[in-house]
Amino acid sequence: MTAPAHALRIRTTAGRGTLLAAILASGMVFLDSTVVNVALPRLGADLDATVAGLQWTVNGYALMLAAFVLLGGSLGDRFGRRRIFLIGVVWFAVASVLCGLAQDTNQLIAARFLQGAGGALLTPGSLSVLQASFHPDDRGRAIGTWSGLSGVSTALGPFVGGWLVDALSWRWIFFINLPLAVGVLLAAMRWVPESRDENVSRSAGRRFDIAGALLGALALAGLTYALIDAPVRGVGSWSVLLAAGVGVLAAVSFVLLERHRGEGAMLPTTLFGSRLFSVLNVFTVLVYAALSGFTFFLSVYLQNVVGWSALRTGLATVPMTVLLLLGSARAGALSARIGPRLLLTVGPVAAAGGLLLLRRVGPGASYWWDVLPGVLLFGIGLTLVVAPLTASVLAAVADRFAGVASGFNNAASRTGGLLAVAALPLLVGLSGSGYEQATALTDAFRGAMAWCAGLLLGGALLAALLVHRPPSPDRAPGRAAPSTRGA
Repeated sequence: MTAPAHALRIRTTAGRGTLLAAILASGMVFLDSTVVNVALPRLGADLDATVAGLQWTVNGYALMLAAFVLLGGSLGDRFGRRRIFLIGVVWFAVASVLCGLAQDTNQLIAARFLQGAGGALLTPGSLSVLQASFHPDDRGRAIGTWSGLSGVSTALGPFVGGWLVDALSWRWIFFINLPLAVGVLLAAMRWVPESRDENVSRSAGRRFDIAGALLGALALAGLTYALIDAPVRGVGSWSVLLAAGVGVLAAVSFVLLERHRGEGAMLPTTLFGSRLFSVLNVFTVLVYAALSGFTFFLSVYLQNVVGWSALRTGLATVPMTVLLLLGSARAGALSARIGPRLLLTVGPVAAAGGLLLLRRVGPGASYWWDVLPGVLLFGIGLTLVVAPLTASVLAAVADRFAGVASGFNNAASRTGGLLAVAALPLLVGLSGSGYEQATALTDAFRGAMAWCAGLLLGGALLAALLVHRPPSPDRAPGRAAPSTRGA
């Protein structure tokens, strides 16, 4: 790739400032994605929320990210990556304040939808700014630094969230974004250069598919609403059936529209001509559905049944994140040598074993003997999966589709989590205020861990049968951007 005019070097003040802005911004989004689960029991009690209210608190944010993250990247390409990045930062900060000020569940859910929309502008922008601004010789190092330090915020999220909930209030998990956003804005306005795709005018239809994004959002919203509302109103109620029908119709319309637009679509359907790409994205949905279901139920269970504080609950899963930070690069290197099939088969099996171990956790449980072994085994399994999966998805398509392939895989991971949080309470019979009742929550937690283990084993079987070494193993490092699905 040709270096842009005035390309930044990482050792310059402007280079460091641009990197700081990207790291703080993505760290803000990653932090917010991990702290909310820890706060669910406390905010649920404070706002008198039902299980459905907690589900929408998580899923309102995830839905907007899954539906609009590809569009957010396209907006940056067309109107300026720095401009859209700054709008996303301000939008996210304002929505965070609204979340913290919410006086009832409906207000919080509405604010979380807005926050997710801001995140959809911000998440692709933080990476695309680095990709477009730095000299090719420094680009790989800048992205690697961004990835590592942004990951630290993911590791700190449960700890910071738990401390804020215990020491101050659940509202501060949202208010903490305000000073971070101010730091991002000051650094971005001072150092981040503007950039855009100069060829966008010749490919506007391909780069700016609003209809596709709206249909995708409507499909996810309809199906999510049906799954969350079914335990309350009944599977056969008119509102549930209507929502499900709208979701299915929107999904079919989305596929037909994208097929009609060809390579001018937000999601070119030619990508799915690669069987490996299709299989890996189904695998992604299964694995990240299990991950989201696990984290949603574990945080509530440890506080409302085991009796732990929010801080202790947040610390419980830190070893899992540390394993990911320390081991993902090694797993990626191993996958490059031996191919992804073995790791994508063994990893989910190990993770499933961890979840089955956690089913025995109960009141008075010991962290070291009862919780840590399951968390470690799950973390080891996930570490074997994440980097090989991302690399294989990008290697399964032509280089010119690397951006959209990464974005779609990001959306697939969020969709898996979205559907898991919506469906699992229905599948395990948890509704209303059941999350506050020890017996009901214990049964639901153990059932949910079994379902999540089943999803992982399904992913392992899929990998064992259908995953093979990508066709282009000799891709040069740095040709494609890494996944940012942790937001």
